[in-house]
Amino acid sequence: MIKRLLGCVREYKLPSILTLIFIIFEVIIEVFIPFITADLVNSIKAGAEMRELLLTGALLVCMALVSLTCGGVAGFTCAKASAGFAKNLRGDLFRKIQTYSFENVDNFSTASLVTRLTTDVGNVQMSYMMIIRTAIRSPLMFIFSIIMAYVMGGALATTFVVVVPVLITGLLLVARKAMPAFRRVFKKYDRLNESIEENVRGMRVVKGFSREDYERKRFGEASEDIAGDFTRAERIVACNTPLMQVCLYFNMVFVLTFGSYLIISGTGSNIDVGQLSAMLTYGMQILISLMMLSMIYVILTISAESIKRICEVLGEEPTITSPEGGKTEVKDGSIDFNSVSFKYSAKAKKNALSGIDLHIPTGATVGIIGGTGSSKTTLVQLIPRLYDVTEGTVKVGGTDVREYDLRTLRDSVSMVLQKNLLFSGTIKENLRWGNPNATDEEMIEACRLAQAHDFVSSFPEGYDTFIEQGGTNVSGGQKQRLCIARALLKKPKILILDDSTSAVDTRTDALIREGFKKFIPETTKIIIAQRIASVQDADIIIVLDKGEISAVGKHSELLTSSEIYREVYEQQTGGSDNE
Repeated sequence: MIKRLLGCVREYKLPSILTLIFIIFEVIIEVFIPFITADLVNSIKAGAEMRELLLTGALLVCMALVSLTCGGVAGFTCAKASAGFAKNLRGDLFRKIQTYSFENVDNFSTASLVTRLTTDVGNVQMSYMMIIRTAIRSPLMFIFSIIMAYVMGGALATTFVVVVPVLITGLLLVARKAMPAFRRVFKKYDRLNESIEENVRGMRVVKGFSREDYERKRFGEASEDIAGDFTRAERIVACNTPLMQVCLYFNMVFVLTFGSYLIISGTGSNIDVGQLSAMLTYGMQILISLMMLSMIYVILTISAESIKRICEVLGEEPTITSPEGGKTEVKDGSIDFNSVSFKYSAKAKKNALSGIDLHIPTGATVGIIGGTGSSKTTLVQLIPRLYDVTEGTVKVGGTDVREYDLRTLRDSVSMVLQKNLLFSGTIKENLRWGNPNATDEEMIEACRLAQAHDFVSSFPEGYDTFIEQGGTNVSGGQKQRLCIARALLKKPKILILDDSTSAVDTRTDALIREGFKKFIPETTKIIIAQRIASVQDADIIIVLDKGEISAVGKHSELLTSSEIYREVYEQQTGGSDNE
């Protein structure tokens, strides 16, 4: 995991290395200041001349300024390196998620991925900053201070070393108790974010049912639960500080008491006042170093779970990849399903689709009808390889979809999903998702075909009208028509409409289908619908039932041969052909 994360440092290696170099210089200077100060104290006691005192004082001032400069530069380079590392890590995570297939995305909730891109990356950034600066400075200061303490006080400094095993044992016990609590917290963060996302997206439903109080209560309980777990974890981690202070202050009292005794009893022959003052300073440096190490340990304990969660995302291998040397041209829009079966997971006991055999000629209009859960959407998602078949083959243009370059295949298939999504930006910017180089004339033509031009033109700013996040400032029918226009701009060989005219009236629906016949006759059109009227003019109508093909034929044929189709038709029209 550490190796994978260090790969995100990249162009910020130099600031990271410079931070280490300046930190080393800062520490070396700081540990020598008490040594020189001790000489100064002893010189004053021995009656040194003023010139000698001024020179030593000037040296101390210069050393302090150099140490301060080194610390300041290290702080600057550290900030640059840690922020850059976080930027790269967040970018790598985002790019990795973009390679995921639907199956990979199903392994993580949306809220969990958002938490990993934000909270978890923030925790790791803080850890990296502490590691390249404080985690280097504190151990160096600790080691150098103990060495200098031995130089100045001899065996008296041994007491500083004795407490280290005690502190390490305490830290390990704290980690063992705290880590499970932090794991629980991050899982609850995912659920909390998921609840927030669901609440915001469903705000109209919440207000429509006057459930604001219920949602506030639910959110408050989730927040209290997280706060409780964090409090318990932090309470455990907080034991570090008192444990460390007890050990270190005990040592300082011991040094001060025993050192004073040696000075008085030995009249300065073994240890003098200067050495004792230096010992106390080194004791404080050791104390501060251990305090910082304790803080680093706490942050790393918190970040350990974040690192694991980030590496789960980076280590997830896409289940669908583009083959080497994949075909870069789709001959036509013909589609063949040959003995296709599919299930969403290898662990699933039941297939979502079973025994699918179909041949759809290029340019045909195909309607798909079926009840909820009949796997209509699953069937069409196999065409652009959003999922791969479990058994059998799906061919487009006479070639197995797994042999195509993924970009080529998906550029040849436009899919308007069941859940229409518009991004924040102008209508033009949303339409150009279908074709970044589309001209204004091409956009207008696509919108005319999707019956969207009239309502877009009615807006004061026309095609420059800003769409709010999620398309909240346009109606459901308008959103669907814009999504259809966006799909048409790709000029695909296959156009799939997954129940994407459900929010438009029947007249507009008919006009859209009529436009398809006239203007894109060579494009294969697959229409999933709940309304018989949306598919009854199709060349082929497929009736799905529980993941299997129940019947295939034209409208007139299915009325006599398919009981399911006839029942749906009679429910919607009262059995009248005229209707």
